[in-house]
Amino acid sequence: MLADVGYMLAVYFGVSHMLDAPYIRAFLSLFGFMVLLYTGIESIKDAGKISSQSLRGGESLLFKSFLSGFLMSLFNPLSILFWLGIYGSILADAANTFPMHQLLIYSGGIVIGIIIWDFSMAAAASVFRNLLTDKVLKGISILSGLSLIGFGLYFGVQAFRMLFL
Repeated sequence: MLADVGYMLAVYFGVSHMLDAPYIRAFLSLFGFMVLLYTGIESIKDAGKISSQSLRGGESLLFKSFLSGFLMSLFNPLSILFWLGIYGSILADAANTFPMHQLLIYSGGIVIGIIIWDFSMAAAASVFRNLLTDKVLKGISILSGLSLIGFGLYFGVQAFRMLFL
């Protein structure tokens, strides 16, 4: 979550002025399209490789888990591209419509949403660990992949409209 917030701040403070240019917004939408489409296809393709046994490990230290998750998110190229492509293109549209103080409020809402999502997923994984059979995990992975592809297509259509219409 901290890496995501860092990328949000970098996009907000460093890129928001550049996002007014139509070709930059089209480029970011195209990037979002590619990242989401790729991630969705990979999620569906790898759905059969998920096993509930591989998810059940021994207890780990809190700091070690935090550090490994932070570094994975910080250096993950898809995470970098996601925040630049998706959040950047949405921020570009919102910057043309809303004043900057409202963008901060909306960004705060996104941070609160990330916090709620992360804690909810951790709690759900802990509570429902025994219900996550291989078949259920495969279904979740496929549904997530289809959702990512759907959002990717949305951004692809937006990029197409900006570039060709």
